[in-house]
Amino acid sequence: IIIIPGVPHPSSGGSEGIFRKDKDPSSRHYRPVHSLPDVCPKEPTGKELGPSVVADQHRWTVYNSKVNLPAALNDPRLAKRESDFFTKTWGLDFAETEVMPSFYLPNITKEHFGPYLQETAQREKIHERCKSICSNKDELDAVSSITNNHDKSRTELEQVPKIFMKPDFALDDPTTFNAVLPWSHFNSAGGKSSRDMASSRLLQEKLSHYLDVVEVSIARQISLRSEAFFHAMSSQHELQDRLTETARAVAVLRGRAAAIERIMCEGPLRALRQALTRSNCARLHNKLKLMAAVHQSQPTVQLLLSTSEFVGALELIATTKEVLQLELQGIHSFRHLGSQLCEMEKLIDKMMVGDFSMYSRSDLNRSLEDDGQVMEKDRLESLVFGLLRQRKLDFLDIYSDEMILAAKSIVTQTVVDSVSLADQMRLMTFPQWFELLKSVFENFILFLKRIKVTLSVVRNVVLEVLDSNQKSRLLERAAAGGLTEAPGTPLNQEEAELAYLTHEGLFISDALNDALSRMDGCGSDSASGTTESSSSREHAFLPGGAAISSNEDMMPSDLELGRVANNIQELLYTASDVSHDRCVKVLMARAKDGSLERLSSAEFVFLSQAVEGFVRDTEKLCCRRSVSLRGALQSQANRFVHRFHEERKTKLSLLLDNERWKQAEVPAEFQDLVNSIADGRITLPERKPQGTEERKPSDYLHIDGQKYAVVGTVLLLIRIFLEYCQCVNDIPSISTDMLTRLSDLLKHFNSRSCQLVLGAGALQVVGLKTITTKNLALASRCLQLVVHYIPVIRAHFETKLAPKQYSVLRHFDHITKDYNDHIAEISAKLMAIMDSLFEKVLSKYEVKAPVPSACFRNVCKQMAKMHEALYELLPEEQAQMLFLRINASFKMHLKRQLARLGVHHDGGPQHGLVTVDVAFYTENVQSLRALEKLDLNMAEIWEQKR
Repeated sequence: IIIIPGVPHPSSGGSEGIFRKDKDPSSRHYRPVHSLPDVCPKEPTGKELGPSVVADQHRWTVYNSKVNLPAALNDPRLAKRESDFFTKTWGLDFAETEVMPSFYLPNITKEHFGPYLQETAQREKIHERCKSICSNKDELDAVSSITNNHDKSRTELEQVPKIFMKPDFALDDPTTFNAVLPWSHFNSAGGKSSRDMASSRLLQEKLSHYLDVVEVSIARQISLRSEAFFHAMSSQHELQDRLTETARAVAVLRGRAAAIERIMCEGPLRALRQALTRSNCARLHNKLKLMAAVHQSQPTVQLLLSTSEFVGALELIATTKEVLQLELQGIHSFRHLGSQLCEMEKLIDKMMVGDFSMYSRSDLNRSLEDDGQVMEKDRLESLVFGLLRQRKLDFLDIYSDEMILAAKSIVTQTVVDSVSLADQMRLMTFPQWFELLKSVFENFILFLKRIKVTLSVVRNVVLEVLDSNQKSRLLERAAAGGLTEAPGTPLNQEEAELAYLTHEGLFISDALNDALSRMDGCGSDSASGTTESSSSREHAFLPGGAAISSNEDMMPSDLELGRVANNIQELLYTASDVSHDRCVKVLMARAKDGSLERLSSAEFVFLSQAVEGFVRDTEKLCCRRSVSLRGALQSQANRFVHRFHEERKTKLSLLLDNERWKQAEVPAEFQDLVNSIADGRITLPERKPQGTEERKPSDYLHIDGQKYAVVGTVLLLIRIFLEYCQCVNDIPSISTDMLTRLSDLLKHFNSRSCQLVLGAGALQVVGLKTITTKNLALASRCLQLVVHYIPVIRAHFETKLAPKQYSVLRHFDHITKDYNDHIAEISAKLMAIMDSLFEKVLSKYEVKAPVPSACFRNVCKQMAKMHEALYELLPEEQAQMLFLRINASFKMHLKRQLARLGVHHDGGPQHGLVTVDVAFYTENVQSLRALEKLDLNMAEIWEQKR
């Protein structure tokens, strides 16, 4: 903003642009004159340059000026001179600009001042009243002076007719001319009269008066603005003086620059030209020496190939091709060398693939008795690096094919070494075949160890190349001034996938030993488990100590190398699967004629343990859970379980069909068997040698303080389900299948015994004359013994099952319910026998002498026979409960007969006879063993009087 000194500013109390002069001119303070900026710059001439596009692009210079000050001051379009011209903001739109409303200020209307005016209205009225009562004298004088001057000036100007103030005032317009000079006053008849002269003189004086008024007003306005005009003129003169001084300084500077160029620059530039000429000559000499070296590359490559130095030959070819492309491009004498080198590179590719195939074949087919060291380790490393160098990433497929062929030959050679020419594999006894199988397992373990050691060397080379590539990139970044990536910096997508494939972090070298130990930690120690760092081995494969990373652009990418490293581990998995598949073929060759199904439990356990041992060894060695051999063993185990179960089910059926349901003696070995079960040993006892002291058998089987009278079939059933439990102990994988078969066996025993005893099937099967109460009680006691052992069997199987397999244990709940229902049916059958007897005998009862009557004598006799048959078989508690139910049946039938006969509890003769008979019955029943304290409650036979 430019402030013009001396220009009066509007007073706070004035309005409509009225200015006040200072009352005391002597007290007026003038600020010093300041130079104004150059608004009319001098046009550039000669070699003068304009503003810098780079340095002055964001700075305002005189070249950005779009306004000419004299043109702006003398603009003819303006009706009047602007009073605030020199106080405007100097800018692009200096002349005429329209101030845009601010986007950040709200639109203020009169309504916004409404609340304030309402609050201050009363105070304003009081203030105005006070001002009218007592006003300031000075203020009144100043206001009156200004008002008087202004009013006087306005009054004088108002005397001038308005027509002179119009912007379109022109005397050449007839209408305007006639209005200013009214000729009607001068055209009176009779010529010029004294009146006309007076009118013209009066008009002239009036116009003169108007001129004086206007001149006075103009003079007043000029006096108010004279200082500003004089200051502007003085600033223009000062600006011209400074421009003159600047032009003189520029001329001196140019002269000095010319002298410096003549004295200080021409000589050094001449020296630089001579140095450049010398450098060009040296470069030409070096180029000639390089051409001589390249000329000798072909003989050197052939020499290296003659010694199988494939890596050195490839590096030399790559270096030569790089030199041809970068240094010797366009040399006519070398125009065919590039194609010749490409042909030699293809030949080397074929030679390396053939050499690797030959190495793999010889390594995998050599004798397994050799030590676990890698065969020709340096040769293998050189081949792997060369194949990686040429992007022959499918070399692992060659190794895989050779590995499969070697696995086949291992089985063939083992069979040939173990079986004579006259024998066949299927004709071998189980011990012979089992020894053959163990030999196959041992050979495959050695085979896998050899493969793992070899693959460890290959993986070591791949990881070293990865590490070298990453270090080379970091060095390039550091040389370029870039910062190395911090350990916490997130990986990009490719680096993340590489880290996943190699199971390592950003730097492969930091985890190289961990990678090797991870491969070796799963099995035996690797022969190539060296501790040398990758940085010390970067130069191991290249002649002349050339770094691996020197040809990084020709090597596979990090992601491709990561996939190769991952494929190496997959190849080890494949080796484990192939070994298992070949062992499955050996196993199935023996199983074709059903030989494995006919194995004894002990023999199948030996087979299962051998297979599980081999599977564990391969999992530890290869970190791979192969399922083919386990699946084949599981298939044979299912067939074994089926045959095992069918044999025992058939055996149990034969025992039941020949069982006469008589109490059997319990040999001492069975008592020892149940005692071991009580001690928590759910296994079959070892067979005692012959000649040991024989113990006498007992009548009962003693279990947990109870006596069990059993038949021989149940004793053998206990041994059978112990065989099932023992088989589960030896082969845990068949637990679920064995549990299902055992539950089927227990159901078969329950249903078949029910058919033979309750269904009277034993009458036809074994020729029994009748099913006695003793047969029924003995069958019930046998069922109770089985029910006693069902929880023991369930707990044993629960320890062999996984938690997700616990649902199959519900079979034991169903079996327990079926057995208890069968026991309840036998008890109901015994009740039904006595109930039919009571109904038959008591229906003929008559109340008459002699007493006790023959009917009651018969009842007591049958009760004694029932007690004699059950007492030795059932425990006292069960016997008492049974006889309580029998007594209740007797009371019901007696009460019904007494009601039919009309005998009442009235103390009459018939009542006395019945009382004697009941006392006889009570005395006889309570005289039986274990029934002395039985509460018969015979008062219930009488009907209560209503």
